[in-house]
Amino acid sequence: MRLVLVGGGHAHLIVLEALAKRREAALDVTLVTPSRWQYYSGMLPGWIMGRYDNGDCRVDVRPLASQAGVRLILDRVAAMDADRNLLCLGDGSHLEYDLLSLDTGSETNVEWLASLSERLLTVKPIEQFCELWRKVFNQLAALRSSRIVVVGGGAAGAELSIAVKTALSAADGECSVTLVTGNSGLLSGHNPMVQRHMQSALEAAGITILHERAAGVEDGVLLPGGELVKADFVIAATGARPSAFLARSRLGLSDNGFVAVDSFHRSVSHHNVFAAGDVSARLDNATTRSGVHAVRAGPILAHNLIAAAKDRPLRPYRARQRSLYLLVSGPDKAILSWGGLGAVGRWAWCWKDRIDRNFIKRFRQG
Repeated sequence: MRLVLVGGGHAHLIVLEALAKRREAALDVTLVTPSRWQYYSGMLPGWIMGRYDNGDCRVDVRPLASQAGVRLILDRVAAMDADRNLLCLGDGSHLEYDLLSLDTGSETNVEWLASLSERLLTVKPIEQFCELWRKVFNQLAALRSSRIVVVGGGAAGAELSIAVKTALSAADGECSVTLVTGNSGLLSGHNPMVQRHMQSALEAAGITILHERAAGVEDGVLLPGGELVKADFVIAATGARPSAFLARSRLGLSDNGFVAVDSFHRSVSHHNVFAAGDVSARLDNATTRSGVHAVRAGPILAHNLIAAAKDRPLRPYRARQRSLYLLVSGPDKAILSWGGLGAVGRWAWCWKDRIDRNFIKRFRQG
């Protein structure tokens, strides 16, 4: 049976790990992903601040694929026809499958910011952001003063604001950072205690917070009242949007265009297709779009792909009622968010650092 894994996301790293531990003779497995490197998103703020090198926060999927007996194709999916079990790759070639798993992540929604053109940096895909940030940082560090606007009030926007401010301040230049949270405000998915801790951290770093929606213009962002916030660069950490190929894939999609899946992370329209991570949407609303769930769903996805190939029972992914989040709030501090609890300190950074490094180390050991 031909199993094709599309994307090298967190869940698929765990699938590769499972296949390496237990080779399935009945499965002919191919991994299609645009890059050999899979960056761990939780370490991006630390990388920007200089706490991590490139090698600290990314996994090379080549040895993982080799150990699992998986053929690796470095390309992206340009089109898909789920009715015909067919993928069209970026180089124009076609790939047929019997069983398919999607873990391609999502793209950054820049609908309101597209007018910024070359001034705009999108957080996703992360590898592309890292390449651009190196160049942008060198440009900004050479200036006597610089202006950055971060758009997005979620964890990514808040953490990146602090990371960028820390990095540019260490370069001995005058730097202003403005965080535009949008109408939903700061960390809307977290409890009030966590929100207060993050607001305090942002204010202590000298970051301006605007709880408004912004539209990109040629030299910055425009607020609803007509005020222009000028920027040398704008970083978009806004909501997610699905990959373009999904729209005509013939897969059943959620209202916002992601792959609609059931509790088994199986497509509701095509039972030989599975999806996990940001590319998917649980119709029962049991999970949010978070890397935490992508990692935890990984073992279930691995089991279900093998079970589906053997026509055996599937296992549902049941999200925990509370998820632990450790949010960067400074060069050596983090905020703990767990249900209704919130706390901040250096100990939380150390805890986060240990978890993140162990995740990368896990897949390097293969």
